[in-house]
Amino acid sequence: MNRRNFFNGAAATAVGAVAAASVSRVALAALPEPVLQTSPNTQPPLVPATGRPYTPVVTLNGWTLPWRMNQGVKEFHLVAEPVVREMAPGFKAHMWGYNGQSPGPTIEVVEGDRVRVFVTNKLPEHTSVHWHGQRLPNGMDGVSGLTQRAIGVGKTFVYEFVARRPGTFMYHPHADEMTQMAMGMMGFWVTHPKTKNPLISEVDRDFCFLLNAYDIDPGSMTPKTMTMLDFNLWSWNSRVFPGIDTLNVRHNDKVRIRVGNLTMTNHPLHLHGHEFVVTGSDGGPWPLAARVPEITTDIAVGQMRQFEFLADEEGDWAFHCHKSHHTMNAMGHNVPTLIGVDHRGLVGKLQKAVPDYMVMGERGMADMGEMEMPIPDNTAPMMTGQGPYGGVEMGGMFSVLKVRKDQKPGDYKDPGWYHQPAGTQAYAWTGPLPDPARFQAESPAAAAAPATEVQVRKPASHQHH
Repeated sequence: MNRRNFFNGAAATAVGAVAAASVSRVALAALPEPVLQTSPNTQPPLVPATGRPYTPVVTLNGWTLPWRMNQGVKEFHLVAEPVVREMAPGFKAHMWGYNGQSPGPTIEVVEGDRVRVFVTNKLPEHTSVHWHGQRLPNGMDGVSGLTQRAIGVGKTFVYEFVARRPGTFMYHPHADEMTQMAMGMMGFWVTHPKTKNPLISEVDRDFCFLLNAYDIDPGSMTPKTMTMLDFNLWSWNSRVFPGIDTLNVRHNDKVRIRVGNLTMTNHPLHLHGHEFVVTGSDGGPWPLAARVPEITTDIAVGQMRQFEFLADEEGDWAFHCHKSHHTMNAMGHNVPTLIGVDHRGLVGKLQKAVPDYMVMGERGMADMGEMEMPIPDNTAPMMTGQGPYGGVEMGGMFSVLKVRKDQKPGDYKDPGWYHQPAGTQAYAWTGPLPDPARFQAESPAAAAAPATEVQVRKPASHQHH
C-alpha cells in the first residue's frame, strides 16, 4: 500500500456537496491521497487509528480503505479505474474496479460518523456511486440522471452524509450499470454500532465478501458484459477456488460472516460442521424471534446477509455455494452427457488423426481434475483444488473454514491442513462384508414375495388390487 502522507490531514478539503472538479495537481492537492492495493491476498484488518474505535472486519481476498480525519469528518478517496484482477494463480482478468482492485476496498465507519467520499473517475466513460442500503439525502444516492449528473471522465465528485444506522452494505455504480457491474465495479461497506446494541453481538472474527460472476472465454481476459445468465466463473470477491483464501479461526471463536450478492442469480451458501444463525441483512439486525438455526442460507440478488456461529468443531470444514455448477471454473454448458458411452473403438480411430484426443465424461467428470489436458493460456482449470488426500474437485464459490485450538487470537494465518485424531476419519474396509441388518430382518416369506412397484386403488371399489 502507498500510505505516504495519507494521515497527515494537512491539506484542505474540497468544498461542495456533489461538486465536479478537473483532476489536476491543484485539485488533487485538496483530496485525500488515493491508496492503492494490487495484491489479491487477504489483508489484515485495519485497526482504526483515528475516529471512534471498533472491531474491524477482514475482507476475504481484499482490504479496507484507509481514511483521514478532517475537522471531525471521515474522508475517503475512491478511484474508479480499469484494473487487472488475479482471479486464481496464473489466471488474470481485465476488469473495472476501485483503487487497483475489483471489488474495491471495504469502507468501514461507525454509526453517527459524518462521511465524505471523493470519487475520481479514471474509466473511459462516465460513472456514479450508489451507497446501497444507506439512509442519506436524496442528492447523495448516486443514481446518475435521477439524483445527480454522472461523474464525467477525469472528474471528481464528492458524496457526504451521516452513517445513520449500523449494518452490512455495498457500493456500486448506477450508471451504465449492466456494463460496469459486469466488469466488476462494486465494493463492501460496513457501519459498526457506536454503542452496544442488543441485536448486534460482539464477535472474535468478522469476515466479509461479495458474490460476483463473470463470463470470460478460455484464453481471454475481458468479461463478456452482455451475458445474462450463462456465466462460467462464479467467484467470491472476484476470486475462484483454489484462489479463494481460507477462513482461519480459533476454536470456540464467535464468528460473523457478511455476504453481499451482486450476481444475476441467488446463492444458497452452505457451511459444513456447524449451525449458524442469520442475524441481519442490509435492512438492519434481525429481531431475535426471527432467528433460527441454519446450515444453508439463500442470498438473493441485491441482498446482504450476515450470519454468526460458534466455531466449536475443530477441522477443515467446506464452505461453498450449494448450486453444483457454481463450484466449477471455466465451464462450457453445451457439452453432451457421455456417461456410459463406450468410446474405446472410437478413441483408437480418432487418435490416429488426433494423437492427443482424450475421452471426456465417459465415467463422470472427476477424471477432468486429474487430466493434464492442454488449455489456453490464462484460463482457470475447471476443478484443480488440492487437499491433503487428493483433488477436492471444486472450483468457483468454494473455500474452507479452518478451526484450530492453537490459532492465536487475532491470528489469521493459514494453519495448514487438519490432522484428524485416530479413529475419527472414514477408512477403507478390508475385512469380510457382513449382511446388512435389514437383510437379516427379512422373513423368508418376504424375501420370496414378488416385488411390488405400483399399487392401484380404484375409486369405484372398496377392494384394493
